[in-house]
Amino acid sequence: MTDPTPWTPADAARWIAVPGPDDDKYSRGVLGIVTGSDQYPGAAVLGVEAALRTGVGMVRYLGPRRATDLVLHRRPEAVASDGRVQAWLLGSGMDPVDRDTTLMERALDQGLPVVLDGGALDLRARARGPVVLTPHYRELARVLGADASEIASDPAGWASRASVELDATVLLKGHSTYVAGPGVLLRVSAAPAWLATAGAGDALGGILGALVATHAADPDLPALAATAALVHGLAAERASAGGPLTILDLCASIPAVIAELIS
Repeated sequence: MTDPTPWTPADAARWIAVPGPDDDKYSRGVLGIVTGSDQYPGAAVLGVEAALRTGVGMVRYLGPRRATDLVLHRRPEAVASDGRVQAWLLGSGMDPVDRDTTLMERALDQGLPVVLDGGALDLRARARGPVVLTPHYRELARVLGADASEIASDPAGWASRASVELDATVLLKGHSTYVAGPGVLLRVSAAPAWLATAGAGDALGGILGALVATHAADPDLPALAATAALVHGLAAERASAGGPLTILDLCASIPAVIAELIS
């Protein structure tokens, strides 16, 4: 594999789906989200928030009662019922031990593009459609049965290796994020150090899920994953302004970042 190719704002701008006058909520993309748990309901809120602010026609959220209540309280436009979707985001804020496997496997059986995060990373083999995995280096170590310190010392190389072994696009999160796919290795370095905070990955999953849903007919998952990482980092930089930030601050900054990219 060659050295990673930097992913730039000009690259990312090509992967923002701008709606036209004839679009409706279905043609703009519908993202199904199965995230959160009784222990981590906030992950669901952050993923839904980020997806809606990235630009998607509809979010269908399916999850535990407590998480559903919090999602609808924060974002009443989310739809808490099953139905047609163009892509799935699964696993953020879940423990594999107590997740709703039946619901997630039903989503994976549909053959749609899917983003697997957190508690769903081990379900790669069940997916019938194209997959992008979004681990940090400790999660990737668990999936591969590898040493976490070795992955941390060579994230680009391990992202490429994981992509081949798992037959999926891999977005390996970190201060510099590496995205690997078939014959592709990209690097995104847009995030401030302040972004190392709880919930950051949940928001990244929502951004990526929305981008995949808006390009579900022909998803270039490495390009979409790198674009999500860039939007995520730029939104964090805007929200931080040189100081600490919260993830809801990051989410609130996403529309302005996207407006700058497409202008």
